[in-house]
Amino acid sequence: MDEADVSNGDAVLKQAPGPALSSVGDETIMARIADVYPTLSRAHRRAADFVLKHPFQAATMMIDELARAAGISVATANRFARALGIDGYPAFRAELVRTFSATLAPVEKLRAELQRSAGSAEIMRASLAQNLSNLQTTVQHFASGTAERAVTKILAADRVFTIGFGTSGALANFAAHALSPYCRFVQNAAGEGGAEQAVRRLLRLGPRDAVIGIALPRYSKDTVELLHFARERGATVIAITDGPASPVAKPADIVFCVGAEHALLTSSGIGAFALIEAMGAAVARRTKDPLNAATEFTERVLPYLYVGATEPAAPPPIQSRSKPASRGDRPHHLTAADKGKRK
Repeated sequence: MDEADVSNGDAVLKQAPGPALSSVGDETIMARIADVYPTLSRAHRRAADFVLKHPFQAATMMIDELARAAGISVATANRFARALGIDGYPAFRAELVRTFSATLAPVEKLRAELQRSAGSAEIMRASLAQNLSNLQTTVQHFASGTAERAVTKILAADRVFTIGFGTSGALANFAAHALSPYCRFVQNAAGEGGAEQAVRRLLRLGPRDAVIGIALPRYSKDTVELLHFARERGATVIAITDGPASPVAKPADIVFCVGAEHALLTSSGIGAFALIEAMGAAVARRTKDPLNAATEFTERVLPYLYVGATEPAAPPPIQSRSKPASRGDRPHHLTAADKGKRK
């Protein structure tokens, strides 16, 4: 992930107490892990990957438990915490526990209820609660510098392509939809035709283009390969995924990481959807003359919008077919005698 800006991976982690991280407005632990990830040793990366993949579990682990789970030594786990600017593992774990105590409570309660009952309402409620956690995760992972750079690259690009397959394909469509009113050219490269057509659309990529790749577990091999192809062509590659250890992070210049956990499904797309919507809002605001752009867009779509009265207009009266004239109404030919009478 050389020279990649990474916003953060899979969990809501706030900063631990200490001089490096001192307030809610400062960089979070997850942002700090992302910032130092490219410079970490192989052993430290194993610790970082475990924390990003299993943040809730890591928050409850003693240092020896984390070391065993990550396949590292206790001393390495402690040095990993110090590499983040935190005064040792105890301070790191204490902040994780404090951060997750409120976040985990409703989710864990619902999970326990689901073990006793699997009613539809309980399943839906648990899913909604977990998505609230995913949104909070996404906010905690957000890095201002990453966002500024991404929006600048998108607005400067001659062409913007989005890529995603499966559930991420729907997100790629939404990204193209959100950006298209404000960019010169936007297309979901993986739309109709699948990966083969995506390659055809990306053949002429160059340094003035940008590609936004979206991949959540389970990751699509096609997305990974297409982003590597885009990187080879010199395009700016922006990845939206669930952590810096994701396979789409390596070829990316800029990485946004979002909460994507789900108890029943392979992953949740809510965090990615919210991030894409936020990106579209930022692009709309920073586009040249945003007021005129919004006005022109509204005028263009106005003919397709319902802007009438709150009640539908009454349908026009139905024209009945003309009835055949009755016998008395029918015109008849005058006989010679009739003509004589009229005279």
